[in-house]
Amino acid sequence: MLSKLYRWPRRTALWFGILAFAMACTAGTLGRLPTAKSEQPDLSVGVISPEVVVVSMREGEVTHARQVPYEAEPQDRLETSGSDTWVIRRGQTLGTLVGPNQDILYGFDRYTETPFNANRAGQSSSYRIQSKNDASYRQPATPAEVYRKSKPIDLARISRGGDLRWAMEHRFYLRLPTPLTPGKTYTIELTGQEQPPLTLTYQPDRQTSEAVHISAVGFRPDDPVKVGFLSTWMGTGGGLSYPEGLSFQVIDEASQRTVFTGQAKRRYRDGDSEDARDRTYTLADVDQLDFSNLDRPGRYRLCVDTVGCSTPFAIADDAWQQAFNLAARGFYHQRSGIELGPPYTDVVRPRPFHPDDGVIVYQSSAGLVNTGNGLNAQGTDEGNFANLVQGRTNTTVANAWGGYFDAGDWDRRVQHLDIARWLLELLELFPEPMELALNIPESDNDRPDLLDEVLWGVDFFRRLQTPEGGVRGGIESANHPRRGETSWQETLPIMAYAPDPWSSYIYAGVAARTALVMGTYAPDQVQGYRDSALAAMNWAEARHSEGIEALDWAQHRIEADRALAALEIYRLTGDRAWHDRFVAAQSALPAEAREDYRVANPQREIAFLYGRMPAEQVDVDRQAELRASLLAEADAAVGTGQTTAFGWTKLIPSTPVGWGDGLGSPKARTLLRAHALTGSDRYLEAALLACQFSAGANPDNMTYTTGLGPKSPQNPLIVDQRITGDLLPGITLYGPIDTGLYGDQWFFDVLESVAVPPAREWPSIETYFDIYFVPNINEFTVMQSMADAAYAWGYLTGRG
Repeated sequence: MLSKLYRWPRRTALWFGILAFAMACTAGTLGRLPTAKSEQPDLSVGVISPEVVVVSMREGEVTHARQVPYEAEPQDRLETSGSDTWVIRRGQTLGTLVGPNQDILYGFDRYTETPFNANRAGQSSSYRIQSKNDASYRQPATPAEVYRKSKPIDLARISRGGDLRWAMEHRFYLRLPTPLTPGKTYTIELTGQEQPPLTLTYQPDRQTSEAVHISAVGFRPDDPVKVGFLSTWMGTGGGLSYPEGLSFQVIDEASQRTVFTGQAKRRYRDGDSEDARDRTYTLADVDQLDFSNLDRPGRYRLCVDTVGCSTPFAIADDAWQQAFNLAARGFYHQRSGIELGPPYTDVVRPRPFHPDDGVIVYQSSAGLVNTGNGLNAQGTDEGNFANLVQGRTNTTVANAWGGYFDAGDWDRRVQHLDIARWLLELLELFPEPMELALNIPESDNDRPDLLDEVLWGVDFFRRLQTPEGGVRGGIESANHPRRGETSWQETLPIMAYAPDPWSSYIYAGVAARTALVMGTYAPDQVQGYRDSALAAMNWAEARHSEGIEALDWAQHRIEADRALAALEIYRLTGDRAWHDRFVAAQSALPAEAREDYRVANPQREIAFLYGRMPAEQVDVDRQAELRASLLAEADAAVGTGQTTAFGWTKLIPSTPVGWGDGLGSPKARTLLRAHALTGSDRYLEAALLACQFSAGANPDNMTYTTGLGPKSPQNPLIVDQRITGDLLPGITLYGPIDTGLYGDQWFFDVLESVAVPPAREWPSIETYFDIYFVPNINEFTVMQSMADAAYAWGYLTGRG
């Protein structure tokens, strides 16, 4: 988490600064491609209450740029700007050249217009509502009011100069002069738009309504929490307040019979504070629809009287397992150094960053700890890459391949070992349920697939270990990717960080845990990981304070990771001397450091690890203290989940919602660990509630994990995907962010004239804009959003 927290402000300035400038420009003309015109927009009509119908449509279509062979012409002029080489032909910019031979051209997106006037559609006079069987509408009527909610769902950059086109999703909420009558049929005509009339038969017991929100993951029969939600924010019309206590039913999809009835309970009132930051994220009332006592497997709809129904959902023994499988396979799709393709995935991608393909990795003298992608411990790295690049040597690093791409680009850093730590934890807690098939290349061996996925990440850093034991903190290119260049075409210099104590401590702890778990599944390989862990630990101990004299918080973070590594090695070896080192390192942390969120992650790991160790291996007073700290954090998370409108929670109540703490993944790990320690249903129930929002029970009725549910992200910030068009499944994004905190970000300036209402006025929980270029919403990291989702869904799969 730390690297991303401190990396992003610089990342925005570096990678996206050019785009931010372009977006601030008026429509340019350089290299502009003509826009095409399509037939008709895609219109639909639905109901959110008897008094309000919603007309929805999508306007515009984006065709993303693709690579094509570059066929040079004599008059072509090449222009270098930063890392990019632009092709200009007869005054028109065609795109950039990519690849080692600069023989591939990456051009511009195309935009197809649709003939629709959204401003006119926002006026009451644009609608005529009529019915042949409802006397109230026998004569055409117009809405009393029309409210509008328009958001961009894709972006076309059609020139070098910043000429942008937006694909839009519009919703027009028509407040009716007279309520609809169940069973009656209505026609809605948009005047002056050359659109065919829309037909609506009002059947709230079977029609899907955007106002009813349910998880796309579904529920296990024994889940003690099964809920949906009722809410609508109508854009310029604000929140819709429903009558309290509306009846609801759960209807079996197969038999169409009602299997559960209940009454909605007002969970949140518009304007109430939702967390310790005194923020309101929702801007509408929210009712909870609780059907927790329904435990019969099946496929169902959740229907609210007079409103409508949710999308179908399942109650099934494998509900969480299916989500977990998708999330775990997401790590496979983020692998570096391996070809992707059948029979393991439908995604086809050549092998990137492998030495057998001629990739050369140079040694840098800069350790990860002293760069912006690490802790920037000396405070001297003015960008993510400066120290790394300045420290480049001509020495090459052999066999430096593997690991996971960090996010949408291709760096691989030691913080990714959190994935291995947490997947190993799941294997320890639930050995049998975690022995599931993931369909990965290693699936034919005798180890659990989940362990093989762990080893993919661990073995990468084992290969980066020096003969002396030090561990390099990862591999990074000299800058963010060149425009239009894929991972397997990388032409920027590639460097490995120098070994440093912090990276070595992190590796030592995870390698020790790997050795311990391997004892169950592959005893013949234990010694190799044990020796590697000890070598890394001893190397780091001999250089404990090298080069980190500047920033106190960084020293505290290193000391916390040192304590965690010592504890992991003690658990592996049983040598009490390592327990003494753990105690000494932990005791060296001042009280204020234990409250510092930048130092918190290893301390959480220590609290749960020590808290679950057998009494004969621990100091019982210290164990009680650490357990109490974990449970206190879990209690705070329970409290946050009780005040947020949709039950989502945070690790720390005062943490801002955004970046690594966005709403795209559930922040349930501490709650689930508290459940593991105590068996208390209170923590399990809070964790299940916390998992609903990101799984689809939200106002957008979407998940934030690619390929999960009927509606999921289509334009994540993944460079390879944007260029090739192959959607990687199982990638959980950062998701919605706090508009109050991040409202000064450049993309809110851009969206000010695009979204209606202006983007800063939207409720934070609806700020997922499916636009590739918005990193703190549409990107992710493997060890933050992806790992959070995988751990939560894995625990809920494995629990008894």
